[in-house]
Amino acid sequence: MKIEPLGRGNSQTLPGLYRHLPRLAFAGGVAFWAANFATSLLPVAAEYRAALSISYLPMVFVESLVAGLLVGLFVSFFLLRFYETLPTQSPMLKAEILSVVALVVLTIVTWGAGSLAEPSDASRYFLIGTVLNLPRFLALGIAVGYFCKRLYGRAP
Repeated sequence: MKIEPLGRGNSQTLPGLYRHLPRLAFAGGVAFWAANFATSLLPVAAEYRAALSISYLPMVFVESLVAGLLVGLFVSFFLLRFYETLPTQSPMLKAEILSVVALVVLTIVTWGAGSLAEPSDASRYFLIGTVLNLPRFLALGIAVGYFCKRLYGRAP
């Protein structure tokens, strides 16, 4: 007895559907890391890191790559798993929708954890952190959508 994935016809089995998942996650992670490296050069990012006592080298070179790979993995997985149920026909737009959802979820989690420490300008640094995350997640969604379209053709 063959079990069909939700929202899919008989076109592909589950292992075949996810064969490019590591490539998509890697592309998203590298795009996230590159955008993080670019935004880390801004003076406002230096102020943000200083206010939250974040060291520059581990955050830029290691932690952002690991975070990008994890978020890229989740965005890629949900893009492939729910491709047919997401609105629009463009894989890039579908990946951007999922990337924005990930940004909102992580912003809420960060806000909840950050509200416990309460620095003097907590709301200001929360807003700066959210604005600094926008290009990271935008780049991740574009990369995952682009490579999904390139690897799978029109639809996975």
